[in-house]
Amino acid sequence: MQKQTAFIFDLDGVIVDTAKFHFLAWQKLANKIGINFSEKENEQLKGVSRVKSLEKILSWGNKTLSDEEFQRLMDEKNQDYLNYVKQMTEADILPGVNSFLDDLKAKNHPIALGSASKNAKTILKCVKLSDTFEAIIDGTVVSKAKPDPEVFLKAAQCLNTTPSNCIVFEDSIAGIQAANAGGMTSIGIGDKNTLHEADFCFSNFLQFDYPFFKNIKMKA
Repeated sequence: MQKQTAFIFDLDGVIVDTAKFHFLAWQKLANKIGINFSEKENEQLKGVSRVKSLEKILSWGNKTLSDEEFQRLMDEKNQDYLNYVKQMTEADILPGVNSFLDDLKAKNHPIALGSASKNAKTILKCVKLSDTFEAIIDGTVVSKAKPDPEVFLKAAQCLNTTPSNCIVFEDSIAGIQAANAGGMTSIGIGDKNTLHEADFCFSNFLQFDYPFFKNIKMKA
């Protein structure tokens, strides 16, 4: 069993800023079917699966769709999103992330990605981070969306460590709740008011460094 503290990272909004691409793609879809979609609604979709996101949007507009139309719109949204993603480069990695990952690797900490995105591997390839993570657990291998802790529990298992030995970085309240439910230490990246359930919260990776985690009190 791995003794070194393990670090698990969400992708969207933590490693890279793809949230803006999700917003543009969902907004285009919502407008197409006559539903108002602003930043306020988009905030509620962070960390939520594509299926659940479309279900939420439809509920806001009090609309129903056939299964075929539902699937077609999901595919259309994903293609719009991918068109944005394919243009990403290393420059799209958020500030401070690379240096922090380098510190973790230098200290031989196990590192995993735990993301609801089914496009995680595509994104990592575009920004040249594919080889950084020992385990990549994404939407293609989990059946339960955050706040269910499945994605993080699978990541811990792949890293051969216990949940209590893991620190999770998340930018969504659903992700923070998933980390907490899994018995892991949760680090919020973003607004403290939104991520108030996190054990610790920072605006970005420039607000802390590796030494902070040397003396952090992990969950029992």
